[in-house]
Amino acid sequence: QLLNHTSGIHSYTSSPGWAKTWNDELSPDAILEFVAADTFDFAPGTWGDSLRARVDYDVPPDGPAFPTALAAAGLLSADLFNLTVRDMKSGISEVFRNVSTKAGARHIGKVLENESGLVTAKTVAGKPETSDDGLTGDDLKVVPFSPLDTKRTSGVKAAGDDGDFLSAAELTPANAETARLGLFALEQLYASDGLFNLLCIPPYLTDGGIDAAVAAAATAYCEKRRAIFIMDPPAAWTDKAKAVTGISALEKSRNAAVFFPRLKQPNILKGGQVEVFAPCGAVAGIFARTDSKRGVWKAPAGLEANLIGVPELSVGLTDDENGELNPKGINCLRAFPTGGRVVWGSRTLRGDDGLADEYKYIPVRRTALFIEESLFRGTQWVVFEPNDEPLWAQIRLNLGAFMNNLFRQGAFQGKTPREAYFVKCDKETTTQNDIDLGIVNIHVGFAPLKPAEFVVLKIQQIAGAIDV
Repeated sequence: QLLNHTSGIHSYTSSPGWAKTWNDELSPDAILEFVAADTFDFAPGTWGDSLRARVDYDVPPDGPAFPTALAAAGLLSADLFNLTVRDMKSGISEVFRNVSTKAGARHIGKVLENESGLVTAKTVAGKPETSDDGLTGDDLKVVPFSPLDTKRTSGVKAAGDDGDFLSAAELTPANAETARLGLFALEQLYASDGLFNLLCIPPYLTDGGIDAAVAAAATAYCEKRRAIFIMDPPAAWTDKAKAVTGISALEKSRNAAVFFPRLKQPNILKGGQVEVFAPCGAVAGIFARTDSKRGVWKAPAGLEANLIGVPELSVGLTDDENGELNPKGINCLRAFPTGGRVVWGSRTLRGDDGLADEYKYIPVRRTALFIEESLFRGTQWVVFEPNDEPLWAQIRLNLGAFMNNLFRQGAFQGKTPREAYFVKCDKETTTQNDIDLGIVNIHVGFAPLKPAEFVVLKIQQIAGAIDV
């Protein structure tokens, strides 16, 4: 019987696992053997060094009291056993009663797959022997899983391996996109008609950053897949001045955004010691929360974009510093007395005022990407239809209904649909030459909502009154 750990893997690198031999100990091959042909495979990771397992035969006897469901499955008492797996470090135990190595609903492989949070079965052959088999006297008096137990449950022979630190080679290996490896494992989503629209790459280098080549590959991938790459500030950005000088080194992409500074939080793995963490995960959560409440056209920033559970930022920023960073396309994380820690910027890496890019704002870019992806997927039915006015009219009707629904949700500027968007598909967009080539051209435009970044007040005092 082969057991696979299902959680706690340190990194994505493939590294040697660890394993154990029944009534013996674990070996570094990722195999737990009950008998020669029955092995359990464990995923790599030192977290599993504290796992122990035990088999017993305390099962219902044959006869009138034997469970009907087990009898209906063609099982006898001799086919059954119980398996207990315990993580000695956390104290978590899992008990699987009346399981078998025979095919059926109580097959150990199926039971572990559906019920276990610690292990799964890979290959299963014969029924394992009980852990107490061959033990006598004082050994049988020792409570299983107690500190004194060295025989009634199996233990670790070789320590687990958490693997090496990630590198660009793991995230962008040769032929990665074709083979769907590393970063491009996300291509598996598209193979099953799924998608992603936000991408984060947590730091894997010892300095708390990622390779520039990986960042460039991620940005290009997001441009291809109509997604946004949420970048962490480079570890060298330890103050405002370094951020101002460092922004020029980042690729100016409409599909990427950087957030500064980093977060300071207690590390639960180190007894609550406060450490600096990358902000991309927290910022992605703000994106998701804003999308759910308001839509992609709402900037994921402001007092309602509060970073819940973040007690401190690595760099405190003033209004003046924010005013210097924001026009350069650096999105600031700020701390306010009444609002706590919040996201206080919503620009892409094309957000530098000097670039004057039409997609300087994250919500404008994401709205365009959302519409483009939705219309691309929503017009697949058009393929192989007769390319003439009846088809064009149906396209205008369907796409117009979609755009009008967004308009009614407040996604666009304008008081009327005519001011907010247009859908054009006719003989002007699709010429006879296009028809001959099997092409139908659809033009869609919209008036995006742009976030208000600054509030300008003109105050004049007249005869003791204030006129705003």
